[in-house]
This record gives sequence, structure tokens and C-alpha cells, in this order.
Amino acid sequence: MPYVTEPLSRDDMIKAIEFKRPSRIPMVFTKWWGEGLGEQYGERLNEFGKYPDDAAVIGFPCPHNGYREDGFYWRLPPPVERTARGHDSSNLLHDWKYIEEMAANPPNTDAPGLFDGVAEAAENARKAGRYVLIMHWGLMFERIWGFRGMQNLLTDYVDEPENVHKLHKLVADTEEKLLRRAIKEVKPDGYMHSDDLGGQQALMMGPTHFRNLIAPYYKQVWSVARAAGVHVWLHTCGNVQDIIGDLIDCGLSVLHPIQKHTMDWDAVAAQWKGKIVFWAGMDVQHILQEGTPDDVRREVRLMADTFASPEGGMIYASGNGIVRGTPFENIDAYLDECCKYKI
Repeated sequence: MPYVTEPLSRDDMIKAIEFKRPSRIPMVFTKWWGEGLGEQYGERLNEFGKYPDDAAVIGFPCPHNGYREDGFYWRLPPPVERTARGHDSSNLLHDWKYIEEMAANPPNTDAPGLFDGVAEAAENARKAGRYVLIMHWGLMFERIWGFRGMQNLLTDYVDEPENVHKLHKLVADTEEKLLRRAIKEVKPDGYMHSDDLGGQQALMMGPTHFRNLIAPYYKQVWSVARAAGVHVWLHTCGNVQDIIGDLIDCGLSVLHPIQKHTMDWDAVAAQWKGKIVFWAGMDVQHILQEGTPDDVRREVRLMADTFASPEGGMIYASGNGIVRGTPFENIDAYLDECCKYKI
């Protein structure tokens, strides 16, 4: 199937991120198929193969929550009996009395073979001239509330800051070791993780708690990537407008999704354009689901007019997964306009 426009080379991707005049705005995670979309459209989604993916996105191994013979797992306490509840109420680390034992026995980041498949995929992508982006979900917020539960963690920020720091240090030290190994074995161009730090109106925690409890560990991990010439990408849903400067100071290169209806796009662009790459997300909640193809095309142009410049500094993406009920023709209009609109 011929492309509507050819995928960008590694060099052009780097130009977009480093403000060196790429040939067009890149497209990364534009084809983010969310809940129910595959069931709705099935093989018809293959028709979107004519639109490029401008980065080779490759999974980054994370320690398991359960036992592994090679030691690549978190030493969590025995589980407590619980009824089925939402994911955000998980309490794998249900008592802080276990933190010392957990910290004294970190995951074995030297386990053999962790990056074998990743390294092979990255080498194949490099041979094809592609930008290699390694990624996983969750780090200093999502992974932590996965251990403690959302409600517990937010109260821990106030009641148990010393234990929060102990857990954060364990996670950051483990991530740093894995990232150093990945840089050596995989040789990525970019490193990405998620942490949904924002809600629809504001941060999930106060900016002071972010700066005291999370930012130091971002800086610890991200500085390893930046020192090796690797770009740092972050997906964080919600309104994070109050800490964009902090994220930049920690070493962030690329920020996703600048979520529509939660952040003031004009204000964000006015303050931070040229200082960070906006990995701007198409509104999958309303415009893509409820608008017409013309509405969708106008939104793509608005995204570019707001965040892009001829020097670079913007990447197209979906704001989150595109879900069941999204009109097929709207998805097509979105991807087509990303390819064709010029600033």
C-alpha cells in the first residue's frame, strides 16, 4: 500500500525535536486504537496503513509484580484478601512496614536477556533509517499508586512523605539501571514513559508535592537519557499547566498530549513554544467522535497553527486511544490532514 506521504527519516525526526526545520510535522501515536475500535471496524483499520508512523515505538521491560526465577520482580508483601475493585484501588504494598525489605531486595536489572528482543527490533528500525523510541507505561506516579492505591498515595504525600521517598528512590534507582542498560544495548533515540499527573481541571497533587516528591526522581532518571543524547518523552493526561516549567527543568524534551478542554492551548504555546516539543493530541473525547470530517480537519490545522513553527517543535498525536463509536471518515480526515497541512 503506497503512503500518502513517506515516513520521516530518523534525521528528520531529530530535526523536529531539536528545532532544526524538519520537512513536515511528524506523526507519532496518531493511530492509537483504543477500547472497542478494533471490534467495531476490524480489518478496515488496515486501510489506515497508508498513513505513516514516524517513530519505531518499541517496548521497554519493567519488573514484574510476581515472582520470576531471574529476580526481575518487585519483592511485594503477601497479598491481602480483597474484593474486586477498580485498578486505582490496588494495594499491592498494603503496609509501609514492608518498604525496607522491598528496598533492600530490588529487582535484578542484570537479569540476562531482558533487552534481547528490544535490541533486535531497534537494530532493524535503525537499518531502515527510523527513529527508535523505547517506552513503557507508568513511573513515578502511575506505578506508585499501582503499589499503594490512588487514595492511599495521595494521603501518603501528607502523612508518609519519608516512606514515599523510599519507594520513589527504589523505583527511580531501578529505572536508572534499566535505562543505562537500554542505552548501551538498544541505543535508542528517545525514551518515553507515562504518568497521568493531571485531572480535568488541575494536577492530581499540589505543585509543591510534585516538586518535592516526584520532580527529583524525574531529574535523576531523565538526566541519564539527556546525558546520552536521548530525548525524553512524557505522556501525561489532564491539566499539567502549572508544572510544565518544572518538567522542562527536569530534562523533558517532548510533552503529550496538551489535553484539549483541560489546558489553555494559547497560553501554553505563548509561554513554552520553542522551549519544549508539543506532542499535541487530537481531541478524541469530542471533536473526533462528535464532529464532521470538516470539523476534524479544522482542528488539525488549529493544532499546527497553535503549536508548530517552521523550525519544528510539534508532533501530531491522538490525545488518547480512539474508541468505539468514532466515525471512520473522521479518523481518515484526521490522518489525511496531518499529512497534508503545511504551516
